[in-house]
Amino acid sequence: MQLTMIGTGYVGLVSGVCFSDFGHDVTCVDKLPEKIDALQRGEVPIYEPGLEDMMTKNVANGRLGFTLDLKDAVGTADAVFIAVGTPTRRGDGHADLTYVYDAAREIAHALKGYTVIVTKSTVPVGTNREVERIIRAENPDADFDVSSNPEFLREGAAIEDFMRPDRVVVGIENERTRDVMAKIYRPLALREAPIVYTDLESAEMIKYAANAFLATKITFINEIANLCEKVGANIQSVAKGMGMDNRIGGKFLHAGPGYGGSCFPKDTKALARIGQEHASPIKIIEQVIDINDDRKRQMTDKIMYLCDDKVKGKKVAILGVTFKPNTDDMRDSPSLTIVPALVGAGADVHVVDPQGRKEGEELLPSVTWADDPYEAAAGAEAIVILTEWNEFRALDLIRLASVMKDPKMADLRNIYDPIEAKEAGFDYISVGR
Repeated sequence: MQLTMIGTGYVGLVSGVCFSDFGHDVTCVDKLPEKIDALQRGEVPIYEPGLEDMMTKNVANGRLGFTLDLKDAVGTADAVFIAVGTPTRRGDGHADLTYVYDAAREIAHALKGYTVIVTKSTVPVGTNREVERIIRAENPDADFDVSSNPEFLREGAAIEDFMRPDRVVVGIENERTRDVMAKIYRPLALREAPIVYTDLESAEMIKYAANAFLATKITFINEIANLCEKVGANIQSVAKGMGMDNRIGGKFLHAGPGYGGSCFPKDTKALARIGQEHASPIKIIEQVIDINDDRKRQMTDKIMYLCDDKVKGKKVAILGVTFKPNTDDMRDSPSLTIVPALVGAGADVHVVDPQGRKEGEELLPSVTWADDPYEAAAGAEAIVILTEWNEFRALDLIRLASVMKDPKMADLRNIYDPIEAKEAGFDYISVGR
């Protein structure tokens, strides 16, 4: 099938590349000439394992292309996916739908023949109805239907999630739309991937409800970790015992410095706002947002406690600044709260991250970047593990301690055994243990 992807951000690019790997002919559209030029040269603007190789292969096979010409790309498409950004709107926490509605207006004037307009962006309930209204107002003669097809991609594992999904959610209004969407996702149906067909509003809500639940799960285990520290329990044992219950499951039960990234922060805020606007407040999610914000400040206090509440003039090494490993994404990362707080308290902060420097140099302007953990730790009076990159999981702790001025470690991801760390010479603290 002929597919057009509007937007070449994380969701649009990953989805477009994966659809082309299914065998569809995909054209990805963006407004930024420099971005399209880079993609046409084979340069991937984001870090996602396996994406560059898959993109290169499908471009070479003639199934994937990039263009600035929305009109031409839409005019030849069987389905057009809207995959533009929906950032948090300043002032009220709602999702900003400006880019979605602008795309709908442009699409309206480019349609030729029957086309399914598919919203891939994360959008509040009612957005697809508004997309349909806008297109019909702009082009009353257009022959089209709308579909809601939210994404469930984890950064760092997006290709695996797309190719072997837990489920695919498709909101539709009629059988004609269903037939098109079924053809698009036929390769997954052949693998017996669950495909949930539902109405537009339910599809929109599924995305928000799922992300909010996972954010709640993270926040819950962080609250339990706080209590574990008070009563002498081990959060890792508690989480393991909880996770063995099939009704709960072990995923997202890892205590740490709080959630971040491109989805959970903005989606929890948007869902809370939707509830408020419909006089049905979701008080659990409102609390999750507040607790997660406070969690980052708690981690700063933990580091300060390790340093006897004095970091002024001290060198502090930070391992990891992206919100999770296997990505270069720093949106709402705990590091953006913790590192500036340390700098503001007078610390000399040295940072190492396998992929975070590209964004980090702008977002964290007052730090020094190192090439490896031992360089960052040389002469330091404290080391903080913020992101659990594989590169940080098997460090030579004895060597690490030996290069430090004062071997203190705040392991905020619980990747080291407390006994081993102390035997290596560290004054060591972790989370919930």
